[in-house]
Amino acid sequence: MIHNCVKHKLREGGVSIGTMLFEFNTTGIARIVANAGAEFALFDMEHSGWNIETIRMLIATTPKSELVPIVRIPATDYHFVANVLDMGAMGIMIPMCESADQARLLVSSAKYPPVGRRGAAFAIAHDDYRGSSIPETVQSANDETLLIAQIETARGLENVEEIAAVPGIDALWIGLYDLTLSLGIPGEMNHPNVLAATDRVFAACHTHNIAPAVLVTSITEGEAQLARGFKLIAYGGDLWLYQSALRAGIKKLREQQPS
Repeated sequence: MIHNCVKHKLREGGVSIGTMLFEFNTTGIARIVANAGAEFALFDMEHSGWNIETIRMLIATTPKSELVPIVRIPATDYHFVANVLDMGAMGIMIPMCESADQARLLVSSAKYPPVGRRGAAFAIAHDDYRGSSIPETVQSANDETLLIAQIETARGLENVEEIAAVPGIDALWIGLYDLTLSLGIPGEMNHPNVLAATDRVFAACHTHNIAPAVLVTSITEGEAQLARGFKLIAYGGDLWLYQSALRAGIKKLREQQPS
């Protein structure tokens, strides 16, 4: 498996910045993202409606030595985890992680024995069809795959310390929008309960030496979250970034029209 620069950066206490993709399922999008300087692309299956074949194409057209492909699967299910890893994903994120058992299912589904129970298929997409040493391939996959649990419900927050303690979990991603809904304060990102929830997730990450992660939708928000200590940050998503840039450009040009 190719060296996972994002995972190694996080292990060393560094910061990794990438973006999310929900809409632009083209053969060029991963290269565009890589050339923009992103270190990872998080392909979404939870909200996008993308199926396995779409994800396979997106991963296959990702320049993995430059951009780490991560997939948010729609549910914590062995077949989702194993399928996208066999296609060559270098990371998995599960939504709405609410228990240590759910986190353990992610780890066991993603890791080859003896660590987990991932099924064996070699000389396929995940090892670039090379069919090299099986022990080396297994060890590399177990070491390099990045595993992220999203904390975005009241129950997940209640169990965050136990989730963070699961061996093999590399990061906790705070899903702020869902968390505010679950806490009964929809959209109130600066509510004291949300700030306290973030502090609790940070404390769990610090205790177990894993990375806190988050999505930001503006540069100002990103700067604030970096200052707060987030280590894994997704800057926006394809549809929002495109729409925002297009709206700003059109607005500016209309302002310049001759009267």
